[in-house]
Amino acid sequence: MRQETIEFTGHIIDSMILPKVFDTIMEDKGDFEVLEFKIGKKKTEPSYTKILVKGKDNEHLNTILQKLQKLGAIIAVPKDAETEIADMDGAAPENFCPTTNQKTYIRICREWKEVKNQKMDACVVIENEIPVCKIFRHIKKGDKVVVGLEGIKIEPIERSREPMGLFGFMRSDTSTEKPTITLIKEVANELKKIKKSGGKIGVVCGSAVIHTGASRALAEIINLGYVDAFFAGNAVAVRDMEYEIYGTSLGVNIETGKVEQYGYRKHTSTINSIIRLGSIKKAIDKGIIKHGMMYELITKNIPYILAGSIRDDGPLPEVITDIRESQDKMRELLRDLDLVLMMGSLLHSVAVGNLMKAETKVICVDIDPAIVIKLRDRGTSQAIGIVTDLGTFIPVLLEELKK
Repeated sequence: MRQETIEFTGHIIDSMILPKVFDTIMEDKGDFEVLEFKIGKKKTEPSYTKILVKGKDNEHLNTILQKLQKLGAIIAVPKDAETEIADMDGAAPENFCPTTNQKTYIRICREWKEVKNQKMDACVVIENEIPVCKIFRHIKKGDKVVVGLEGIKIEPIERSREPMGLFGFMRSDTSTEKPTITLIKEVANELKKIKKSGGKIGVVCGSAVIHTGASRALAEIINLGYVDAFFAGNAVAVRDMEYEIYGTSLGVNIETGKVEQYGYRKHTSTINSIIRLGSIKKAIDKGIIKHGMMYELITKNIPYILAGSIRDDGPLPEVITDIRESQDKMRELLRDLDLVLMMGSLLHSVAVGNLMKAETKVICVDIDPAIVIKLRDRGTSQAIGIVTDLGTFIPVLLEELKK
């Protein structure tokens, strides 16, 4: 058998990291021996363990070690990270180290250095002795790319030493039985706390916000200063403006819930009108759009990204149709956010979640509890879920923020 000695330091017991370590080794049919174990005696004191991990051969052992690395394992006698020179633009060497969205450190010249611009599903490049997270298409021939397992330390999310209220342990079971009004009050308090401390909040929005008649409440939340970045697709902007021009969303009257005569034209007529004018801003300047989410975002100069899709009608002039450009701009905008509120959109929420670091708090609100589960399964494990109708959630949130 092949073996390697690894170490874990931190709040590994109450954060349930140690049980995951043992489960990972046993599920992969490996073996282990605990060589040393020290338990923190106070709530602020970290614990430490040294474990000998065994695999049937090098490949089997490396597979286990890669999984343990994501839980915070480091080699007991650490070496500097290995690098290979990229031999072409847009691709990493075969043995590159895939990144997670958790805080990561690379050992360079016997010093642990934090990776900049952390995100999942990328690789690490050393630039002027500084480790930087890069997606494949940004790699240039000649870049020093981190490879293998040596000299890499990933910091898992640990249980906070203090009460975190809504974000207790950054985990929460998604259930329809939780008291919705109480949760909304806690969300409002969290948003207020972030803004009071000078933090930033992002919103991911789906068309359900308009369909449920909650878009004007969200527009008022934007007006109050609780949104610092806005992420959506073409359909959200179109339906927001259709509602403001015609009172409909996809031809359905928001007030009565009935399909209006020639309602099918109103969606495309909205797109056509904006295209003819040249931009949403010009429609605002001419007084065609006087209210709504897009009105508030543009008049308040709040950054927003409308990312294109193959499903889009039109699309609107402001929609970014190059997915690579959309990703780059979204990643840049997400970098400074403290919390992202995701509402009524699975695909857009997963996309945004994959671009952010694990420290960013995420609240996902949807009528379907499976949406939050899918979001977590696709990497945004820090997300907590609230199962409710957006037509209830957003107006009540607005009232709580006004208090």
